[in-house]
Amino acid sequence: MMDFKERELSHKLFDTLKQQFQELELIEIVESPVYRDSIWVRLIMPADEDREIEIRKMASELSTDILLEYGYDIGITSANRSEKIAA
Repeated sequence: MMDFKERELSHKLFDTLKQQFQELELIEIVESPVYRDSIWVRLIMPADEDREIEIRKMASELSTDILLEYGYDIGITSANRSEKIAA
């Protein structure tokens, strides 16, 4: 179960990415169904592949900072607009 700090850091990751990449849209924040103790920030990514690469690069740097500073494994993954629920 996700605790308050994990949720807070997940939103901070998204907010930081959103400042640089306005086209991002948050779908949901969930516990990873694959990796125990990991959180996924599920996003609608842009169609432009180069832009997506930039987003993923920045997200990986931010995720590494979160992991080193707080010990939480929080990353991004892409989602479809049809999957949108209240995040």
